[in-house]
Amino acid sequence: MALPAISRELGGGLTTQQWVVDAYLITLGSLILLAGSLSDVLGRILILRVGLLGFGLTSLMCAFAPTAGVLIISRALQGIAGALLVPSSLALITSHFDGTARAKAIGQWTAGTTVAFIAGPLLGGLLVDSVGWRWVFGINVLPIAVTVGLLAVLHAPDIREEGVRIDYPGAVLCVLGLAGPVYALIEQGAQGWGSPVILLPFILGVLCFAAFIWRQATARQPLMPLSLFAVRNFAAGNMATTFIYAALSIGGFIIVLFLQQVAGYPATLAALALLPVSVLSICLSSWFGSLAGRYGPRWFMALGPVGAGLGYLLMVSSQTPVNYWNQVLPGIILFGAGLSATVAPLTAAILGSISEQQSGIGSAVNNAVARVSGLIGIAFVGLIAGKQLDLAGFHRVLIATAILLVIGGAVSASGIRNPPRNLAPRVPPPPRLSGGVMRTPDKPNGIQSP
Repeated sequence: MALPAISRELGGGLTTQQWVVDAYLITLGSLILLAGSLSDVLGRILILRVGLLGFGLTSLMCAFAPTAGVLIISRALQGIAGALLVPSSLALITSHFDGTARAKAIGQWTAGTTVAFIAGPLLGGLLVDSVGWRWVFGINVLPIAVTVGLLAVLHAPDIREEGVRIDYPGAVLCVLGLAGPVYALIEQGAQGWGSPVILLPFILGVLCFAAFIWRQATARQPLMPLSLFAVRNFAAGNMATTFIYAALSIGGFIIVLFLQQVAGYPATLAALALLPVSVLSICLSSWFGSLAGRYGPRWFMALGPVGAGLGYLLMVSSQTPVNYWNQVLPGIILFGAGLSATVAPLTAAILGSISEQQSGIGSAVNNAVARVSGLIGIAFVGLIAGKQLDLAGFHRVLIATAILLVIGGAVSASGIRNPPRNLAPRVPPPPRLSGGVMRTPDKPNGIQSP
């Protein structure tokens, strides 16, 4: 919501906007796995507290940034703090509750994230339109102060695991392996692919990422155990995540920018434009999750992304001046329905394919895959849309987003396998005698058992 206002004040156009997003995602996506190891070794409450304080400090650095360069550096530091928050928050819940109480606590945690998902963009739009984009970062201090206070009165023992070794070389290789290619993708529009300033970071980044994969295959305690990918649904689910979440990041990024910069919407209305997606997610996600539990996740993961992709193709009909109600809204509704059919089955397929003991690292790996795919997707936007976002560039990005979603659905259809179902017929209870007549047990309303 704040990107157009940031670009107007600090300059830099689409490149600055991409870096404000991706500087955060580079450090966040590449350090989530390391943060999980740190929380095991040093304690979840300690890491959560450090992450909160770091996020508050870096938010203030973003709010007072005098130039685009300072803002981008502050966002990268903010991503480091954000990485500390992601694995620690849910782990803190799962380590203090068991059984039904744990399920209830996770449900409350999920409800809180859903409320934040809806309220965040709307609040951001209101702040941008009223007091300015800097308050989008400055306001973070308030909830952080409340949470730090709650941690202080929690008085819960901090849990530390013995014998865990942290793979620092793997973490460094992961950061470099992502930063180099992303830098090249964003800056190639200004320098050209033939420039050493672009080509060298790209090649070195690819080599570092290859070294990261090798390191994970050989390290005694890797950040990302590659053995997990030997499980078919885990591997296929994360491959689908790569395409689907790249599409989600690109789509949300481009729609908000287009509505503000091309259609002329204020930030608040641009935020409201995407509200149907959140409403549909709240109304339908639980239902689709139940259906996937009954019938298996495969076809929900296959057809959901295809439906979401068709929603983006519907928006290709948009022209200027933009009529939201008949050019944008139908596509957003179809996208929201397809997304609702996808997310819960996707999570269930991935985490349901591995043991409960592996669920923590499995969730962290899937989270990292989603963040990194979004990071790379945003980096490609400039390559697809061009240096300056216009109607034609918007249409190209919409088509690319739809293609990614359809590929994600195809990967799911070909790779995901539904868990086996018990197809053995139920054995009816033995008949009982009633007045010398063999009868089956009575059912309510006088209905007889078959």
